[in-house]
Amino acid sequence: MTGETRHVNDSITPRQVMEGAGVRLKRSIGGTELDYLDPFLLLDHFGSGDPADYLAGFPWHPHRGIETVTYMLSGEVDHRDSIGNAGRIGPGDVQWMTAGGGIMHEEMPRPGTDGRMEGFQLWVNLPAVRKMDEPRYQDVLTDTIPEVRRDDGTIVRVVAGVADGVQGPVREIVAEPEYLDVSLPAHGQFSQPIPRGHSAFAYVFEGEGRFGLTGDGGVAAEGIAAAAPRLLVFADGDEVRVGADDEPVRFLLVSGRPLGEPIARYGPFVMTTRAEIEQALRDLRADEFVWRGDAAWLRARRASEG
Repeated sequence: MTGETRHVNDSITPRQVMEGAGVRLKRSIGGTELDYLDPFLLLDHFGSGDPADYLAGFPWHPHRGIETVTYMLSGEVDHRDSIGNAGRIGPGDVQWMTAGGGIMHEEMPRPGTDGRMEGFQLWVNLPAVRKMDEPRYQDVLTDTIPEVRRDDGTIVRVVAGVADGVQGPVREIVAEPEYLDVSLPAHGQFSQPIPRGHSAFAYVFEGEGRFGLTGDGGVAAEGIAAAAPRLLVFADGDEVRVGADDEPVRFLLVSGRPLGEPIARYGPFVMTTRAEIEQALRDLRADEFVWRGDAAWLRARRASEG
């Protein structure tokens, strides 16, 4: 091992919240225990076998100044937006949306054949100079996401960043993110380099593991035990190490370059100053919110809703 292993700085139990038109979620970033982990603004885990917990979905709503990342495990989500994108993402698929200067969209969940729907949504901040960029959208289907299979049975799905020399399909993102879905077998060990200075967290959603192993014989040598659902925030360093004992563990490992800029929030808007939030609200009221002032689209949408 070269460099310094990252230990666990914080361990957070997700809190249940209700969002959209009535969707039950477990939130671990963007709540009372962890408001912001620069550049990550929010992490929600949605998952239920009861359609009443999620079918109401997220009807038309605006975003400005952020990127949203939706990763599906089961079920499907139908989506549409104001720049002409429409489609459906299903198990293993990713939707990476850059809201930029303004986008309206809707996300409506659909159950899988067993009635279950599960996945994650991550919000990533944009730097001040990019907050009013043109929106864009990346639909990443499951068969385009590479898997790394290590000798001990560990499987790593590489959504963004690099694992064992394998590059994920999501690229050209300001925060230089790494987004890995890691399945670690019983008694397995996992290590992954992360650039020094980048924020990093693991979100445990199946099983139990030990996070922040150091291997130096010190107090932190055995790491922090964490069972699903749990969020672990890592200190700075060069590498993350995880171990499994008698049962497997599955977790997201996410990292990104901090922006180091002030933030101002109001619901789906994240800007740098309060004045920019107020401008977003004025634009929304004046039908000039969406990209290039597409007032005709917004008026037609509102007319169709009565």
